[in-house]
Amino acid sequence: MKTVFKNIFTGLLLAGTFVTVNGQFLAASDTSESSVKKYNSIINANKEIVEFIEYSLVQKGLPRHLRNLALIESHFNRNITSGAGAVGIWQFMTSHANQYGLTEQNRTDVYKSTKTAVVSLANLYRKYGDWITVVAAYNCGEGNIAKAMQNAGSTQYHIFSKYLPGETINHVKKYLNACYATGELESVLNNYNSSRLNKIFFTEGGSGKNNAAPLQETEINAGFNLDVIADELDVEMNEILAWNPGIVEELQKKGESPLYLPTDLMPDFLLKKNKILSRSIKEGSRMQQQ
Repeated sequence: MKTVFKNIFTGLLLAGTFVTVNGQFLAASDTSESSVKKYNSIINANKEIVEFIEYSLVQKGLPRHLRNLALIESHFNRNITSGAGAVGIWQFMTSHANQYGLTEQNRTDVYKSTKTAVVSLANLYRKYGDWITVVAAYNCGEGNIAKAMQNAGSTQYHIFSKYLPGETINHVKKYLNACYATGELESVLNNYNSSRLNKIFFTEGGSGKNNAAPLQETEINAGFNLDVIADELDVEMNEILAWNPGIVEELQKKGESPLYLPTDLMPDFLLKKNKILSRSIKEGSRMQQQ
């Protein structure tokens, strides 16, 4: 056991401004005084918008550092349009906006676009479990992330990132630079580190099936027993947790939660959904009677 833990942590170091994982670095690539001043001056020049964004994030339980995503996307300029057609402070493409019911015209509305961005970011975090992958997915889309994970055979950003578009890799670098400037880089890297260890223990330590498969979403309520779901789908419980970080707390607090499963398992779950719920209720009743 000592050897296992030694191997897991070999080459893993957190030192405030960088984390090295298996010899690869996630770091702020520009820690110059001019870079720090540039980012902070943009934030200070847009205090009203920044305060609203941070308030909206905190309301949903998301970290304030996500305000830096709007910072690098648009410098908080609601009227900016990218060459690809992304619009507003959150740079929504039409398809992304439509996915969340945000009209094309409202992409320039700070209030409505921010509320939509917060929901989108929360959903991405439920799916990926770390903010670095969320920033990458926000830039290039979940389809590109799924392909990169499949090509790399890994769900860890520092491994699959080489299969992402260069623009997305640079986008993540800008995010890390902005978080360095705002004094929040250590928090972002700690989050990635924690998520990575979970993936080592759960995803890589599981049965090995579907580890890098793209995920699909459905909804379940607190009546479903996660152990029963794992048993019916013939997967390890740890794999269910790896695909769905925070699902136990979500079910306890809200009584419902999205459930993410690999695309090849989702049809099986939907086919057995009623059976799984019925079995979950029966086993729950049995436990209460004991």
